[in-house]
Amino acid sequence: MLAHHKKLKRMSLALCGAFLLSPYAYADSGFGHETHQAEQPLDTGLVESLTGFKYNETNFMQSLGVKFGGFTEIGFAGNPKDPNDNRNGPVTFAEKPNNFRLHQVYGFIEREADRSTDTISFGFRADVMYGTDARFSSARNFDTNVLNTSNDKNLIFPQVYGEIFLPAGNGVTAKVGHFYTLIGYEVVPSTGNFFFTHAYTMQYGEPFTHTGALLSYPINDNIEVTGGVVTGWDSNFKQPANFLGSVAYSTDDEGTSLTTSVITGDVRTRGLGVNDDHNRTMGSVVLEHDFTDRLHYVIQSDFGYEESTAFAGSSKWYGVNQYAFYDVLHNLTAGIRGEWFRDEDGVRVLGNGVGQNFWAVTGGVNYTPIAGFTIRPEVRYDRNSSGNAFNDGKKDDQILLSVSGIFRF
Repeated sequence: MLAHHKKLKRMSLALCGAFLLSPYAYADSGFGHETHQAEQPLDTGLVESLTGFKYNETNFMQSLGVKFGGFTEIGFAGNPKDPNDNRNGPVTFAEKPNNFRLHQVYGFIEREADRSTDTISFGFRADVMYGTDARFSSARNFDTNVLNTSNDKNLIFPQVYGEIFLPAGNGVTAKVGHFYTLIGYEVVPSTGNFFFTHAYTMQYGEPFTHTGALLSYPINDNIEVTGGVVTGWDSNFKQPANFLGSVAYSTDDEGTSLTTSVITGDVRTRGLGVNDDHNRTMGSVVLEHDFTDRLHYVIQSDFGYEESTAFAGSSKWYGVNQYAFYDVLHNLTAGIRGEWFRDEDGVRVLGNGVGQNFWAVTGGVNYTPIAGFTIRPEVRYDRNSSGNAFNDGKKDDQILLSVSGIFRF
């Protein structure tokens, strides 16, 4: 039986390699930042693609003023070493080797506040996600109580918020509830990212969600500021108040954009003493630039500091990610990501108190054969500087051969 299981894993790995050698790629978005992928209708799902039926444009949905949608992602992270601990080292989300896994079943319903009106406008949004990715981006005191199970497929509600547009000056938008962070470039929903796997900065250095209130105001056509109060990182109400804010700039042609964001405030960590409130601050800078209509570039830099940890009096982490994307065809894009992440005090990644560096290079393609279906094969190489973080603690590097498929509703 064990030999048969190993044979099946080798067959799956070979299948993954065949995907990676095929010259195809994907393009899709709709969550978080604007991703650099091939030109495809962002709201087109398989239902519309195959039948022509547009459920969000029916009279009933138009009368309600709401729209809904979602997607499903299935992925395979192939590891030639087939580690005995059944983990791809510190690579989360795609943590299990040589298995097809249901990563995300994602749905949302929303009514957007009208920002072009001269009257008050109300809106809301609610997102739900089920799958193996959910437990990595859950919010304490909320999502972890929805399904109290040891199963690796959890159910979470990453966004539930209301918003109001006030026609004051250039227009003020207020958001109140639970929502995704302003920090960083990569996001939780699969359709918001080019790559199947994530950068170390996103996995270990940044928050995923917040609960609180934000105000956004466009200074002019090029600059928008956002700021507000949230209850820390990935938590509902049981953490001290933090400031979360960003300043975003884009050129008139939207070919270049620069976003700086920061979160700062106290964090309450159990096990660090009776009075365990202490400051944690981190910031991110993301520059995006279109060199041509086909060639796109992104660079991100993060820096974080926490003044008290279990291993040291304080800890720092920082890193740089660079991305390049090239639109080969209207439905085919190639991309590469290079990253360096420094966990200076060994707190963020392995949690062993040993400071070290992590490097990774990822190359892949995104292919959308029909609107609503996307294939994302990729090759990833990881390396760490101190000790052996990969292959059952025996190696300081790792290669992953992965592929995922995204099916839009």
